[in-house]
Amino acid sequence: MRHDERHRTHRIGWLRAAVLGANDGIVSTGSLLAGVAAAGGTRETLLLTGLSGLVAGAMSMAAGEYVSVSSQSDTERADLERERVELRDDPDHEHAELAWIYVQRGLTQELADQVATQLTAHDALGAHARDELGITDMTTARPVQAAFASAGTFAVGAALPLLASALLPLASLVISVSLCSIAALALLGALGARTGGAPTLRPVLRIVLWGALAMALTAGVGALVGVAL
Repeated sequence: MRHDERHRTHRIGWLRAAVLGANDGIVSTGSLLAGVAAAGGTRETLLLTGLSGLVAGAMSMAAGEYVSVSSQSDTERADLERERVELRDDPDHEHAELAWIYVQRGLTQELADQVATQLTAHDALGAHARDELGITDMTTARPVQAAFASAGTFAVGAALPLLASALLPLASLVISVSLCSIAALALLGALGARTGGAPTLRPVLRIVLWGALAMALTAGVGALVGVAL
């Protein structure tokens, strides 16, 4: 009888990229706007700066995710090709290697040999990919998915402080953009934790702490530069 269970590991690839993109969009754009506002920038300057940061950041996140995850994908393909050659040239050694993995996991030698034999007959490369290399369908690298998830969520995250800078009073923009960004970060931390099935408090505190620190430092630099100019 088949027993279906709902797990969240299949979300690892896109969830990591999405949280990273949204977090970077909120923190970098919010910090940038807070710094420019602290330096005495006009609303037009703020909007141009924020929009430029949104476009440049989204493209940078997409390119960075695609390149880095493509490197992982290239490594996975190289390892799979090596396993394919070894299975063709030395199947007995590969069988013993697979059986030893199962012995290490708690099976008897006899049962491990039987399991290795049956899994090899069913899908030899798949068995070695999963149990020797740790490559599965749920965790395999997906560069395009990671790039779109990261770029899209960066743009959404960056749009929040940008919208605040367009609508809120200019005189209090440093504080208001910072508070809006911190609130968005707290929401992102809670949403990411809930999507991944983790407790919410630590992720929220972690993301808010680093975001607030980044915005405080950037606003401080902006204020110093504004005074100097």
